[in-house]
Amino acid sequence: MAAEVQDRLHAGRVAGYPACRSEVQNKIKDMKTTVFTDTHIKLGAKMEPFAGYNMPVQYQGIIVEHENVRKKVGVFDVSHMGEFWIKGPKAFDLLQHLTTNDVAALEDGKVQYTTVPNGKGGIVDDMLVYRIDAQTYMVVPNAANIEKDWAWFSLHAKEMGMEVGKELYNASDEISQLAVQGPLALKAMQKLTDTPIEDMVYYTFKKVTLAGVKDVILSTTGYTGAGGCEIYFANKDGQKIWDAVFEAGKEFGIMPCGLGCRDTLRLEMGFCLYGHEITDETSPIEAGLGWITKMVPGNDFIDREKMEKLKAEGLKRKLVGFEMIDRGIARAEYPICDEQGNVIGHVCSGSQSPSLGKAIGTGYVQAGFSKVGSEIFIDVRGRKLKAQVVKMPFYKG
Repeated sequence: MAAEVQDRLHAGRVAGYPACRSEVQNKIKDMKTTVFTDTHIKLGAKMEPFAGYNMPVQYQGIIVEHENVRKKVGVFDVSHMGEFWIKGPKAFDLLQHLTTNDVAALEDGKVQYTTVPNGKGGIVDDMLVYRIDAQTYMVVPNAANIEKDWAWFSLHAKEMGMEVGKELYNASDEISQLAVQGPLALKAMQKLTDTPIEDMVYYTFKKVTLAGVKDVILSTTGYTGAGGCEIYFANKDGQKIWDAVFEAGKEFGIMPCGLGCRDTLRLEMGFCLYGHEITDETSPIEAGLGWITKMVPGNDFIDREKMEKLKAEGLKRKLVGFEMIDRGIARAEYPICDEQGNVIGHVCSGSQSPSLGKAIGTGYVQAGFSKVGSEIFIDVRGRKLKAQVVKMPFYKG
């Protein structure tokens, strides 16, 4: 999701989406749909094109939905996300080569957040890696990057002698996904399965029977920082699971949520968004993702030498979080300046924080301005608005 949410509260759209209604309608004709698209429309969701899909941006409103996820439970249709299966004796070697985190640290039932380096020091994508067993993994790429990621994975799988279409399989069009997020999410979902899930550790998963549907993957992951789970299942079981999830969540104040508040929630946590905080031009080290860039023996991933050199020589720029001091909202690509007006970086994401009641943002700045407490200025259409670098996450819970 793009980050300029506060404008969208009034404009009713997601940044990066078509600006006028006629343009939106024309684009929607060519959009992909999820198994839940008709349900979103029946429920009155505001639909917009995103990553090639016709997706709900909001139902009752971004702020209402945001607060419900923070305090209760909300459900996001994230079926536009991708799913690749990697299987066989070379599955581990492929993932260890293509991702920056240490796949060797994974155990069955564990999930890992990672980045995929592009061979030039930048990032192809960030994604989740699920270890089913020693020779079976599932990775979850971002919706907008599925084709690019598939091409990258296929290229390297072929070079390793793997059979693309079998040992590497793209199941993105066959699997649906719901993110059930919030402090009451697991309590609600426990009503739908006999498998204990309420005490699951963060970034783990189980295969469960959910609402009578077998082999559902339920993982304690999410993009909101509010707790909860993400569930994966076959498209044919989609409506059955949707109905069961909302019935189970009634007593907990469950609410359908659009991608608009998913963006404000992730920004409050300082989570990176591909195309904004991370791109083909940014390094995981610059983006503050050194914690998932493991320089350990045996983890000889693409670009390891480049990243080791970057760490050794020191960063010229860093990703920071900032709070606005002057009144205004920072927008993606707005210049960041020093007090004299010299450009020292650019904004990646910016929004009014519903939880904190203040304007926040992220951006890349010259390393000398990255220290917490540093005073920076956002160039908003020629006006220099004061901001201060702060430690992320913005929202501490």
